[in-house]
Amino acid sequence: MPSKTSLFVLTSLLFLPPAGAATSLHRCEAPDGSITFTSMSCANGEKLSVQEVHPYLPGSVVAIMPEHNHEEISGMKNTGREPGIVGHTQDKCGNLIDARQRREAIINRRVIAGMSQQDVESALGKPDKVNIRTSTTSYRYDLKRGRSAQVDFDERGCVKAKAKSRTAKSPR
Repeated sequence: MPSKTSLFVLTSLLFLPPAGAATSLHRCEAPDGSITFTSMSCANGEKLSVQEVHPYLPGSVVAIMPEHNHEEISGMKNTGREPGIVGHTQDKCGNLIDARQRREAIINRRVIAGMSQQDVESALGKPDKVNIRTSTTSYRYDLKRGRSAQVDFDERGCVKAKAKSRTAKSPR
């Protein structure tokens, strides 16, 4: 014979609402245009409309967007075109060197044509002297044993040619 507790639980389960049942909410629109959602009735002077709310059930699939109609729209022409490159950056030096060449030059502390001022500073460090004339800039690096290196940039800030290194004359 079932106990009183189990009978109570079984009878209470019969009175639960079904899982897919919708809940009704009242949408109350005031004369000034403000909208209130409530489970109680609307105030005097507010326009009432009933909204059905379907609770989300875990594991169920809810379509967010309606199905797309794949029919061709009239007047729409399907012409073949070359695909565009998206995400390819054009550097200010015109992509004269690729990323691998730039990385190798910086690691080996070399300067090659097509590098930017930032690339040169990454490879050689801050210059000892900066000379700016009209549209060109020159970096001068004083190296050990009386040697120096000069890097010339064009108006866009790109290396014009390879760095020129000079040996200072000995004072003897």
